[in-house]
Amino acid sequence: MTYCIGIRLNAGMVFLSDSRTNAGIDQISTFRKMMVYEKAGDRFMCLLSAGNLSVSQSVREILQLEKLDRGTELPPLTIWNAESMFDAVRVLGAAVRRVYQQDGPSLKAAGIDFNASFILGGQIKGEAMRMFLVYSAGNFIEATRETCFFQVGESKYGKPILDRVLTPATPLDEAAKCALVSMDSTLKSNLSVGLPLDLLVYREGSFSSNEIVCIDDTNPYFRMIHNTWGQRLREVFEGIDDPRWDGGNTQHPLLGGVSRYEPMRKITHPGERIV
Repeated sequence: MTYCIGIRLNAGMVFLSDSRTNAGIDQISTFRKMMVYEKAGDRFMCLLSAGNLSVSQSVREILQLEKLDRGTELPPLTIWNAESMFDAVRVLGAAVRRVYQQDGPSLKAAGIDFNASFILGGQIKGEAMRMFLVYSAGNFIEATRETCFFQVGESKYGKPILDRVLTPATPLDEAAKCALVSMDSTLKSNLSVGLPLDLLVYREGSFSSNEIVCIDDTNPYFRMIHNTWGQRLREVFEGIDDPRWDGGNTQHPLLGGVSRYEPMRKITHPGERIV
């Protein structure tokens, strides 16, 4: 399995992915889940993938060659001539469906699900940044101001910090820190996600990015994140009052005057026979 995060903000976008592929306890490998498509001054796109590795690798290869027919008057649509990110994600969806047509029946016959999901974010000259979540059927949804990030893979462990911190106005460096904390929480709780990580920050209107790094277990910043986040969580936890069952002098009593809801009870009396 894997874990990938895509964040779309006012100032730019943040992409983060792990690189572990787990096909059993004795079949753990490292494969990159991030792919960058860049044409200087014209377009910049980043693709993150999760799910069946053979499916996602096939989709990435076909994506660079996929063409959507637009009739006789216009050249076929590709990610390299798409005039909008919406058209680019349509090409990605078509690539997913093509792989399904080619490999879906044989995978089903072998008892393997056609399982792959993608995050595609970027900017094409002439329009604003956009980010999409693409499902295994090739359909997709777009990030909005209300939902400014997407996750694929093992998302549940790292979601709480993203929900609490991120807004469209969050600065890019702060969002990158939040994504790394989210990844660290996932690494702590799920062995199917693992280092090294790929982190990329894209700044709006740049159509390129030099802020990209591969993070392994020796990276000083990520080691600081790991140690500091765990320590601060324990400090905050220890600073919260324990529940008081006997009332006592506390501003936050656990027991109110009357409890409206209690579990069902069966109370026995001395000498009562229990069947």
